[in-house]
Amino acid sequence: MSGPRPRGEGRQFSREMTVARIRERNDAAVEVMFLESVRIYKLYRQHPAFDRILRLLRDTLEARRALTVTLASVDSDVIEGAEGS
Repeated sequence: MSGPRPRGEGRQFSREMTVARIRERNDAAVEVMFLESVRIYKLYRQHPAFDRILRLLRDTLEARRALTVTLASVDSDVIEGAEGS
């Protein structure tokens, strides 16, 4: 597990995490739990890359492998992006 690291010039942070569970509800966001954190993270349906990120989260959950998750900030529970490892 790697700790948060700055991404670009903004305040976003990225860290490598492993999806433990994805909880889809009929509200504005999908909830995502990771093995490395007790926090429940949110991927908002209004995100322009929602479908791509959700597909990647599902794929890595099924494959049981980590991915790099970009958060709005180091203290945020909002998923801004994801990249496969």
